[in-house]
Amino acid sequence: MNRTETHVGTFPISRLRRTRMTAALRSMVRETELSKNDFIYPLFVVPGKKVKREVSSMANVYQMSVDEIVRECVAVKSMGIPAVILFGIPEAKDEVGSGAYDEHGIVQQAVRAIKKEVPELVVVTDVCLCEYTSHGHCGIVRGDEIVNDESIALLAREALTHAQAGADIIAPSDMFDGRVKAIRTILDENKFQNIPIMSYAAKYASGFYGPFREAAESTPKFGDRRSHQMDPANANEAMREVAQDIQEGADIVMVKPAMPYLDILYRVKQQFGLPTAAYNVSGEYSMVKAAAKNGWIDGERVMMEMLTGIKRAGADMILTYFAKEAAQYLDRQR
Repeated sequence: MNRTETHVGTFPISRLRRTRMTAALRSMVRETELSKNDFIYPLFVVPGKKVKREVSSMANVYQMSVDEIVRECVAVKSMGIPAVILFGIPEAKDEVGSGAYDEHGIVQQAVRAIKKEVPELVVVTDVCLCEYTSHGHCGIVRGDEIVNDESIALLAREALTHAQAGADIIAPSDMFDGRVKAIRTILDENKFQNIPIMSYAAKYASGFYGPFREAAESTPKFGDRRSHQMDPANANEAMREVAQDIQEGADIVMVKPAMPYLDILYRVKQQFGLPTAAYNVSGEYSMVKAAAKNGWIDGERVMMEMLTGIKRAGADMILTYFAKEAAQYLDRQR
């Protein structure tokens, strides 16, 4: 008999509805409380000035130039959202993704501008090559193979330029073996030993990324990412991936996507106990938005149910495109 069962009596002595009868009672016994402090807001930065282009598959999500990103970050901070994560789309792409580790690259520019204007906002930077390569893959391609060791050397260089620009957290999303160790090593060697790494530790090869690939302009020109992102059927493998990243120096571990992998999120939090993030990805967001637009669901209610479920499963922080809307909702509930 488990602990829950020992505390449950029999009807009519036990009436579990008693503590649900009023809003005040429901609030008093609520087990999971969602907070604005849980949110990390994803932003897409592009070259130019006064650029703000809505992503066609993601309502209210935009590609923005650095000046617009700074304005958005001022607004985000004023709403009580503590952090953003940046994804960059460069002016030009090449086979080795050189724009990713250019110290004057688009993300590096954005980090400097944000930290100058909103220094207290936590700036997380996504570290990957897929937005910067002409072929759209996360690393160097040799023949039919996306190679590992050459790629992690470039990812480490990218991470260093982000730290030098002022990033608060480095977040490698590529899923190559050994990249956390490579990044931790280069950061430490350059006196950035206090910059934490948020590893996309269990990132699945998911069909839920479609809208993101439009936003980040990162759709592969050929092949797929199944040689490095995880098979959706595997759970025990995720535990090995997370354990390896922790051993290599990850300070925060992430599960991506969130909703189809709540079981993984729960296991990761229970087994390792590290600060744990979950990415409420673009496909999850766009499905809610599309269904709400068609009047099939109450979009706001589903948004909050989804985010609460992610937190209940074990997330300490949630990367979500709903961050601003959810923050406004929480303010109205005060």
